[in-house]
Formats: sequence, C-alpha cells, structure tokens
Amino acid sequence: MLSNSAHSPTISFRSLLLATSIGFMALAVSQTAAAITTKNITYTVNNQSYQGYYAKADQPNAPFILLIHDWDGLTDYERQRADMLATEGYNVLAADMFGLGIRPTTIEDKKRLTSALYDDRVKMRKLLEGALNIGQKQGNDVRQGVTMGYCFGGTVALELARSGFPQKAFVPFHGGLDIPVGQNYDKTVGEILVFHGSADESIPLADFATLGKTLEASNVQHEMVTYSGAKHAFTVFDSDRYDARADKRSWKRYMDFLAEEYN
Repeated sequence: MLSNSAHSPTISFRSLLLATSIGFMALAVSQTAAAITTKNITYTVNNQSYQGYYAKADQPNAPFILLIHDWDGLTDYERQRADMLATEGYNVLAADMFGLGIRPTTIEDKKRLTSALYDDRVKMRKLLEGALNIGQKQGNDVRQGVTMGYCFGGTVALELARSGFPQKAFVPFHGGLDIPVGQNYDKTVGEILVFHGSADESIPLADFATLGKTLEASNVQHEMVTYSGAKHAFTVFDSDRYDARADKRSWKRYMDFLAEEYN
C-alpha cells in the first residue's frame, strides 16, 4: 500500500526505497536543441527490467512530472510530450508499465497487457512505486510532483491518486474514469484535473459525471473539462482521432494549471 506519512523523510509504499529492488542505468544521453537533457533509464521492479525516458529541464529545482504511457507502451509520442514539458521547465520521467522491450503493436497484445494490470492493482502500484523511486534518484521531490497519463496512463494516474500518495495533482488525458470495486478517493491528497472528449465512445460521459460526483463527495479539489466533438485519444498526433482544437486547448489549460501550482 502507498503511504501518506508527512513525517517520513522518504517516499513510502512500505518504505518505498526498500520495498522495491531498484537498479538503474542511464543510456543514450543526449542534449537537445532546446537545452534539455534526455536519457533512457533502465531499472528493475520485482526482478523485471523496465526502461523509462527522462527529460530534464535546464534549470535548478525544476518541478517533477511522472508521465504514464498509453496502451501501446512508452513510444515516441510520450517522449515528445516529455520533451515538450521539459522545454517548459519541468523534469519529466516517462515511466514504463510493461517491461523492457515490450511495446505491443496488435490490439490483442495491448488488451492483454493492460488487462493484466487492471486485474492486478497491487502490481500496478508497485510499478508506480518503482517509477517514483527512479524520479527521486534523479534528484526530484516527487511528493511535490504531478502524475499525468494518456488513455491507459490516465487510468494509472488516477490509481495513484486513490492510493493516497501525496502529490500536487493527478491529470488524465482521455483516461479511464471508472472506479474499481472497493476503491474510493477518500485518501486522495492533491487535485484532480481531467481532460475528456464528449464524443469519446470508450469512456462515456456517464463515467465523467460519476467521477465528478465522487470527487465532490470525497472533498477532493478537482477541475474537469470536456471538449465537444473530441473522440477518445484526441491528443495523439497523426491519429485519425486527433482533434487539434481539443489538444491545443487542453495543453494550454494544463500549462496554465502547472504554472498556478508552482508559482
């Protein structure tokens, strides 16, 4: 279980740094034209290897963002979003939820990998634990960070919110909004910011409304935005479901929100 102890000097999901076997190796370090440093980071969780992507802003004490990928794994899309955030002054770790080299390409494999984690929330939280450890080892204050995600990743971000791990905010973009049986938002520490397409056929507006009522009942600060005509995965560049209007507006609101949180 994730811990929300304000007196603990370290992150703790049962003493986060001790409970998970973490080893990491920085690979392929590069300097981008926008003066951000990027690298792949290989780490282990429960004896399985994972590879995340770290984009570091060229400024001291930059706020931390944990970014969770869509159901096709950590791809160039998440790397691009991480770079975009780093150029805005944030240190971003794009986590790996599937495993080193596991990047599904078929619908069947994508469903299999995500379903396995939906059915094993303990493992899902362990993987979040491992990613947060890596973020901390890079010198970030992850308890003052933000966790965001796209589609499947948005669902995972809300799992962290429900766990009670304290952060500034949890931000799903077209993510799953349903609440697993036996879970609630009573322990959530941090705001919830939701970006959703009104034309999303995968996550109905009924789930959006239910989440809003649940957050209100649990006294969780939240902001929830819908975009007319926007379908599921409306932020994914070059997709037939990409909605430029919804993408640009949600990104601008997200940048403004982050500025409000850290200024």
